[in-house]
Amino acid sequence: MPTKKRPSKKTTKKTIKKVDKTAWQYFKPWLAKRVDTVRSRMTGLMNRRPHRSFRVTRKRDYKRSFKLPGYWSFTNHVRSVLWSNRKLFGALTVVYLFAIVIIGGFGAQDTYSNLATLLRESSGDLFAGNYGAVSEAGLLLVASITTGLAPSLTEGQSVILGLTFFYVFLTIVWLLRNVLAGHKPRLRDGLYNCGSPVVATVAIAFIMVVQLLPLSVGLIAYDAAVASGLADSGAPAVLALSGVVALGLVSLYWIVASLVAIIISTLPGMYPFRAIRAAGDMVVGRRFRILLRLSWLAFIVVLTWAVIVIPIIMFDSWLKDISPNISWLPLVPLVIFAMSSVTVVFATTYIYLLYRRLVDDDAAPA
Repeated sequence: MPTKKRPSKKTTKKTIKKVDKTAWQYFKPWLAKRVDTVRSRMTGLMNRRPHRSFRVTRKRDYKRSFKLPGYWSFTNHVRSVLWSNRKLFGALTVVYLFAIVIIGGFGAQDTYSNLATLLRESSGDLFAGNYGAVSEAGLLLVASITTGLAPSLTEGQSVILGLTFFYVFLTIVWLLRNVLAGHKPRLRDGLYNCGSPVVATVAIAFIMVVQLLPLSVGLIAYDAAVASGLADSGAPAVLALSGVVALGLVSLYWIVASLVAIIISTLPGMYPFRAIRAAGDMVVGRRFRILLRLSWLAFIVVLTWAVIVIPIIMFDSWLKDISPNISWLPLVPLVIFAMSSVTVVFATTYIYLLYRRLVDDDAAPA
């Protein structure tokens, strides 16, 4: 039988070079296209944004119009939108309240009673005086919110509560978009049709968690400095606190645009990073004014909680001191859960209407 000739080393090297050359011919256009895409994006970004790193931006470059009514006037506008559609958003609030109670609200009264007993036993004469009851109720409210009234939740319950929050948020945005367009949507339509952008919304929420890392790192470093005695007092304490404030400002700088992006992500066919890019263009030159509006929203929410919940806590304590037989009644936990539902609806509406003002005033940076 005839024997096959083995290819020589020169032939093998030529073949390898030919294969490598062919692969490079396919890879080179793809790489050039990617580089051109990145370069065009960077050029577009630099043309759209007047700010430059480590350079002071001139006022003529960052001045940008943003027409908004006064703080009280805009808050009243949010209230009027909700009140004119009170049946729709009231039903959504009730649905969210029932979801919270069913998923993780059972046992909240026991947790609240333990918190109240612990606060009374550990305070001693701290709350004696004319305003002692108000101070005790306020501290109990803060403890109830920060520690959580729901008993220890499983991982599954936590995930379900998180998804419920996202779906309620998406439902509110869907309903508001249709209401402002002149339609008359039903709650059922909102619950069934709002879920398409949930992946994009969760992705931007994860990005917001990453954006909070500078503040978290600053707080951890500050606690470590205080625990080790490096920042007990004097100049080291001031420097450590200044570092925490600076890192917190970095997180706030990012979060302002992400809050707008999470609304943009609810648009049909919108991708998360495209929403972040669009939100960044919208808030250029307006970031501080948006931050002031969000701070006003936080102030209104805290004030409303204090005015409504603190008297109810005092009334609940007085009522159960008179009639211990009704100590099982979860009055305060139900009020806190209801206030949480109302707060989610009001805050989402406030942010969405603020976003609509940004869209209406589409002036470019000077």
